[in-house]
Amino acid sequence: MTASPDGWPVDLRGVTESVVATLGPNGLWNVAALGLHAPETAGDPVTARTYGRTRTWRNFTERGGGVVQFTADPREFVDAALTVREETDPVLPGADAWVEVDAREVADETRGDLTVRTWALDPVESAVVSERVPTINRGFGAVVDATVAASRLDVPAYDTAELLDRLRYFADVVDRCGGPAEREAFARIDGATGWRAIAAERGLEADAVADDDDYDSVDSDDSVDSP
Repeated sequence: MTASPDGWPVDLRGVTESVVATLGPNGLWNVAALGLHAPETAGDPVTARTYGRTRTWRNFTERGGGVVQFTADPREFVDAALTVREETDPVLPGADAWVEVDAREVADETRGDLTVRTWALDPVESAVVSERVPTINRGFGAVVDATVAASRLDVPAYDTAELLDRLRYFADVVDRCGGPAEREAFARIDGATGWRAIAAERGLEADAVADDDDYDSVDSDDSVDSP
């Protein structure tokens, strides 16, 4: 379903990937990846999930909100998903649009040792910084999906071998279909996670290519601050 929620600067459908900045106790804005779930019916709020005791969970709890932003720069997604990034300004230079939101917890569930919390995000103020003609690049999509797999490498509930296999596939897609920004973004994934070394330790060839057909149903749930 595609939705145009009141107060939001963009249309949302399914799970829309975004970057969120939340104010930490040190006065800096923590930047993290956040999947936005479009409302199922008109009038319902946009929702997002946090997984475990992340900085976004803490700052949502203590500050009651943050600044959600939309960017087409894959490097911003990698930095948000896989590194600890703190800024003095909540809006990133590469953001095409942003929306300040109030966050209120509306549900929680336990998955093994992990507490998953659902937040309703109510828009306060928003702006469109720039507009562009959309283009489709498989490399960009592969980078975003790779951040999901990479963020789960240290989570016991997920199978490491399967995650490494996904990363090998995504690396190949970026190499074949991505541009300079996507390749730089994937290099940052390599540096942040060391997944190729992990694969080598397990006797796996990090540069081996998986069959496209093996990934028709790869899930793209939320990452890092939504692992």
